[in-house]
Amino acid sequence: MARVLGAYERHLSAERNLSAHSVRAYLSDLTQLGVHLGRRSVTDWAEVDLRALRSWLANQQTRGQQRSSVQRRAAAVRVFYRWLHQTGQVSINPAQTLRSPRTPKRLPATVEQGEADRMLTGAGENAAADDSPVGRRDAAMLEMLYATGIRVSELCGLDLGDVDPGRGTIRVLGKGNKERTVPMGAPARRALDAWLAVRAELASVDTSGRVADAVFVGERGARIDPRVVRRIVHRALNAAGAPDLGPHGLRHAMATHLLEGGADLRSVQELLGHSSLATTQLYTHVTQDRLRAAFKQAHPRA
Repeated sequence: MARVLGAYERHLSAERNLSAHSVRAYLSDLTQLGVHLGRRSVTDWAEVDLRALRSWLANQQTRGQQRSSVQRRAAAVRVFYRWLHQTGQVSINPAQTLRSPRTPKRLPATVEQGEADRMLTGAGENAAADDSPVGRRDAAMLEMLYATGIRVSELCGLDLGDVDPGRGTIRVLGKGNKERTVPMGAPARRALDAWLAVRAELASVDTSGRVADAVFVGERGARIDPRVVRRIVHRALNAAGAPDLGPHGLRHAMATHLLEGGADLRSVQELLGHSSLATTQLYTHVTQDRLRAAFKQAHPRA
């Protein structure tokens, strides 16, 4: 079973171009399934039936796992067995009819516009006060995350050649190696220019690869680590008295504030890089005031 998981890991990385984080998540779920099956004396993926898969999911729920986690693991098993079946490693796909528990749809928490303004203003004031490369870098990253809605991994993966100063856009390589172009606002462009002016003070002289091309670098000169970015965002949100939602909260806030400003859902979908409009709808919500205003403006019997 371990040998098959090794081949599947190579398939996810090389053929499906999934991120290292996604590959680890898939393999972690399947490894846990393998442990559960081992307790039932099942030593071959071809011996697994629907009842065994259901017992594993039921065991997850009994142990207190969130429905969203169980849902993700069920999806991981379905994708895995589809691959096993397509590659001829199993004759019957037991996961084909495996159902996931339904999760209630809730409006996610978000950062309000005033809170985002306080966070970015504070970061800019800190950068001006100490006038250090690190302060300018942190301010630029915060402005970029909120202005563009890109993911932390996408921010860390930006190279100098991905920035088009003339057009005020960045080229982003998202999930599944899908490329998109995202515009920046004027404050983000100014903060980025201020950082790039001093970037050489931190960037290492490295001609061996892409590290030298990274837009954002750490204090040792290499491409900045996503964990460092997350710490910076958490610290800035706490300082502004905003909900500590992390970088993904800024991504969601960007989408929400665009919708509140009148942007259409399709445009927000393109900016976020979602392949499905349904995914965008889960990230965004519109205020009740705007819904009422739209109703009064558009409905003939309002």
